Amino acid sequence: MSKHQLLDAIPRNALLWLLIAQVLVIAPHLFHIPLWIAGLWLCCAGWRVQVYRTRWKLPRSIVKVAMMTSAAFAVYLSRGGLIGLDAGVALLITAFTLKLVELRSRRDALVLIFLGFFAVVTSYLYDDSLLAALYSLLPALALLAAWTGLQQGQSVEPLRRHLFFSLRLLAQAIPFALLLFAFFPRLEPLWTLPQPGGKGKTGLSGQMSPGDIAELSQSTELAFRATFAGDIPPKSQLYWRALTLPVFDGRSWRLQDFGMDMRPGQWRAQGASLAYSVIVQPSHRPWLFSLDYSVSAQADVQQLTDFRLQRNRPVHRSYLYEATAWPQSIADPVLPAARKRQYLQLPRPGNPRTREWARQLREQYADDRQLVNALLSHFNQQPYHYTLKPPLLGENSIDEFMFDTQRGFCEHYSSAMTFALRVVGIPARVVTGYQGGEINPAGNFVQVRQMDAHAWVEYWLPGQGWQRADPTFQVAPERIEQGLQDALLDEAELLSSGLFSPMRYRHVAWVNQLRLGWENLNHGWQTRVLGYQSERQQAWLRQLFGQVNWQQIGVGLVLALVLMMGVLALWLIRPWRNRPDPISLELQKLDRLLAKHGLARGQGEGLNAFYQRCQASDRLSKAQLAALEQFCADYEAHCFAGQTVPVEQLRLARRQLTARFRPWSRD
Repeated sequence: MSKHQLLDAIPRNALLWLLIAQVLVIAPHLFHIPLWIAGLWLCCAGWRVQVYRTRWKLPRSIVKVAMMTSAAFAVYLSRGGLIGLDAGVALLITAFTLKLVELRSRRDALVLIFLGFFAVVTSYLYDDSLLAALYSLLPALALLAAWTGLQQGQSVEPLRRHLFFSLRLLAQAIPFALLLFAFFPRLEPLWTLPQPGGKGKTGLSGQMSPGDIAELSQSTELAFRATFAGDIPPKSQLYWRALTLPVFDGRSWRLQDFGMDMRPGQWRAQGASLAYSVIVQPSHRPWLFSLDYSVSAQADVQQLTDFRLQRNRPVHRSYLYEATAWPQSIADPVLPAARKRQYLQLPRPGNPRTREWARQLREQYADDRQLVNALLSHFNQQPYHYTLKPPLLGENSIDEFMFDTQRGFCEHYSSAMTFALRVVGIPARVVTGYQGGEINPAGNFVQVRQMDAHAWVEYWLPGQGWQRADPTFQVAPERIEQGLQDALLDEAELLSSGLFSPMRYRHVAWVNQLRLGWENLNHGWQTRVLGYQSERQQAWLRQLFGQVNWQQIGVGLVLALVLMMGVLALWLIRPWRNRPDPISLELQKLDRLLAKHGLARGQGEGLNAFYQRCQASDRLSKAQLAALEQFCADYEAHCFAGQTVPVEQLRLARRQLTARFRPWSRD
């Protein structure tokens, strides 16, 4: 191997750290990339090890092109294309894997390390929780250790030495990261990738059919967390509106396909207000969750005509917003004729028994509110059952539910009641969202899960606006007041989480306490770190400085960074530690003394040789030579003979020589 090849070769420790880093980088991506990429990495890692052992050769150019083309085609088949978040990340991890087999020089290793850092960042596109953030430190440390291993040359050093050095580098970067996090302007992303389609993680979609919410309620996935400025309202008042579904096709309720009015609803705020903030999990949908009737001051959140809150773009990552609700407000006291017709729409055929029954009910109750109460009493007094296992329904699903099975989940009851109200001329709509939630006493917030998904009814009265009615409460009041688990104790097995999910063991006190504590930490992470966006940053800066002047903040930020770099440089260099030890300091003083009198010691000249030269020059007296000889003997005994000579003894010999140079002391 030539000298140039030896200097450019990848050290053994650096290669080991690269392999460790690749495992740590790829591991969290295994949940959303094709599993064949893991097999590809095993092949590439084995090939790389064999190349290092000089048993195999590096692949030729034609082989590398074939591997790259085949991998790209495999990604295309696995993801249905090469554009989008899933396909983009799969291509990145594939490139990160294939680069391993073509490492020829340290430059190639640096490219692989930088690609690894980028791959670590992309994992936040899927999971930005506190646990994911803590885990990301592991691959970052391994990549830093590989980087430092490249600088060691061909010398063999312990692996832990590179790890400790990487820990120091990471610790030194923390103050700079905190400063930039707090003061650097929070900008919106300059680029984005198309997100995967399909149902969002919230589970709610733009339509509701029998069985949809019952299926969703078997999931313990987190939907959002809410924090209140004051006391948390009772669970029975926590109706989190997500969507209103006005269109009915005979089986499913859905959003209006076109012509949706994006203007705010007409309402009069009255009564006490309720301020709260929500951290919603990624849903890939624009709609948010709010209490009645809410507004938000954030520029990217608006209230629509049906009084739901919606963001101006889909929620692709955890998103924090603040809102204020007025539960006692009057919403839409006057309903335009076009919208009134919309909320009375029904398909012409279908469900004849429910239509006839509703008309008979209208003959008994001319007053709209009395008729609504009669409907609710019907659900309360008749043998209806609240269940996660409702029987399948046919074409006339409402008729079959109302008069045959009488077993259903919240969507069955809300759909049947809305249909009956429209039959008798009362404008009504289905509202989907979440009801209640689990109160976390550790952080005093409400965490709402998919199992809290719910559907209820809103009906309109002239002059009084929209009124909420929940027929589920008439059948299973414990569902509203306590939660789904208490309402379905006999179907608890359907609500069980995975074997290793803490929700499965919430009846164990200490496990539940640990779970609530960890969720409180996650809530703080999402509120204070992920929720520290532009609006919060500017509010905090106004509180700190009175006004936000980005020019002054920029200058201050640069000065603070320079100051911190100066302090760090002083701490690393430590010029105060470059002083010679006391023995060497006495030698320097001796050299200056003799040089002053024309006897400078030559560069690299030892003390013994210097003494011999001084003795032959006849420029020193016997007393001076004796003092110099004593100093040289003591110094050599300390440095070369392994004897411990006190510095005071050397200092005394040097001072004696200094005294001999005084005019009155010369022999």
